[in-house]
Amino acid sequence: MVLADAGATEAAGRALAPLLRAGDVVTLSGDLGAGKTSFARGVLAALGLAGEAPSPTFAIVQPYAPPELSLPVAHVDLYRIEDPVEAAELGLEDYALTGALLVEWPERLPDAAWTGALRLRLEPEGDGRCLTWEVPAAWEARWPPPNPTLEPAR
Repeated sequence: MVLADAGATEAAGRALAPLLRAGDVVTLSGDLGAGKTSFARGVLAALGLAGEAPSPTFAIVQPYAPPELSLPVAHVDLYRIEDPVEAAELGLEDYALTGALLVEWPERLPDAAWTGALRLRLEPEGDGRCLTWEVPAAWEARWPPPNPTLEPAR
């Protein structure tokens, strides 16, 4: 899916938001500046977040819960994780029990950590981005949405 700009990237995140359920994990891969945080901001906005979501680069895990959002979500940025043992201390499994995880830089952990995750990848494409995905069985009926609306929010 070609995304023309940051607005379209956020719109793709908004298209994902109503499909999320408790227990879902969505990984967001791509180079620095690829649009991972823009995508996550679209998801969070569609779930009810008022204002702009901060990047979790320094906090590593930025949790959101009702009434702020309609579904508990932890926005995770593993960029600064150098050893998988460090990630064990983050309690990601606990967040996934009651809500959804949006995980940037998932490649910092072994592939086995993301079994069952919807794996999204953002890469530069001209002036925009190309969004590609790997869909596990649990997501086959949900992603991609049949007619995603990828218009920027107004």
